Amino acid sequence: MVVGAGQAGLSMSYCLRERGVEHVVIEANRVGHEWRERRWDSFCLVTPNWQCRLPGYPYQGDDPDGFMVRDEIVRYLEDYVAFFRPPLVEGVSVTRLRRTTVGVFELTTTAGDFTADQVVVATGPYHTPSVPPMAQRLPDHITQVHSSSYRGPDQLPEGAVLVVGTGQSGCQIAEDLHLAGRPVHLAVGSAPRVARFYRGRDCVAWLDDMGHYGKAIDEFDDAGAVRMRVNHYVTGRNGGRDIDLRAFARDGMRLYGRLTHIGGTALEFADDLKVNLDHADAVAEGIKDAIDAYIAAQGIDAPTEHRYVPVWEPDEQLGELDLEATGITSVVWATGFRRDHRWIEAPVFDGRGYPMHWRGATSTPGLHFLGLPWQYSWGSGRFEAVGRDAEFLADHIDASRRLADVCGTLTGAPAELASALPIG
Repeated sequence: MVVGAGQAGLSMSYCLRERGVEHVVIEANRVGHEWRERRWDSFCLVTPNWQCRLPGYPYQGDDPDGFMVRDEIVRYLEDYVAFFRPPLVEGVSVTRLRRTTVGVFELTTTAGDFTADQVVVATGPYHTPSVPPMAQRLPDHITQVHSSSYRGPDQLPEGAVLVVGTGQSGCQIAEDLHLAGRPVHLAVGSAPRVARFYRGRDCVAWLDDMGHYGKAIDEFDDAGAVRMRVNHYVTGRNGGRDIDLRAFARDGMRLYGRLTHIGGTALEFADDLKVNLDHADAVAEGIKDAIDAYIAAQGIDAPTEHRYVPVWEPDEQLGELDLEATGITSVVWATGFRRDHRWIEAPVFDGRGYPMHWRGATSTPGLHFLGLPWQYSWGSGRFEAVGRDAEFLADHIDASRRLADVCGTLTGAPAELASALPIG
């Protein structure tokens, strides 16, 4: 059983079918739901189309260096389903998963109870929108939306907007509102940024050539910290460009440090705006340093390019904001998501609720995960490398299945019981 039919679940299905492993894919909604329902109207990928490499079905369009918009992403997934026709059941949610004493998994779903020898959880990491408890202190007349529910500027009442969070979603939503002419206030966090283009190419293309996206998680000394890193902010909008918060500020956007307190209409912010802006710039320039070193080492003839010069500096740290005085009528919480695996009854989670695994395989025989951030490399869970993870896991599942059949033959036990026998 494969739970989830996003890019991870569909990739898993393709790879299992290639190996002759019988399976069913269960999807709580319909294919493309996350992209269709949890992305704003102007959303587009921040990675170029050529990085869309689902197993057996790489990007099919005529703009490999472009960036698919929301509806094109949904269509890409729907076309993938039409391409290999997975054994897919949509509109069915799994509410409980447990492993019996004989090694069979029991799944309780909205369509009844089922059993499976092996299960792949491919539901991704973005389950429940996360909004800080302090949001409850905002006045009732302030409209609040999480980034997953944001669709566009016209969705919000007239007036200024406060965006909290500067990961990819927060920065792109702030830009969306800014381009629409809305007065925007932005609480800036510690997320890094990356340049869109450098020395004649997309930075993603340079990093891909440098092997950055194939570097395994176990090659890092701080693997646990790597898995928790936020993504660099950049955009693919209108052909791709940098997101420069300093330029936004120069053009009228009001920037603050991290939001620390809400007391009615009075908001307080940390004194870390300059530190956060400098850190984001330093990361972007560090990536350019690595690209320069690669170009020099490989003897590549690439155009030179002037380095970034900050276009705005905060004169003073804005530590307070009054909603009434600034005319703010709505707040967009770009504060991420929480994982929710409460339906899985298995001892495979660490103290933070993260599944403990090796490349998707857990210590509970037959239980696997796919599509987690940094499951094995940067591209895990993304269109770029989820297929590689799926192929590895499919080989592991197929080998486990064959081993169970052999053990059953040697011991005379049923295959499902043999799969639970200790080996070695």
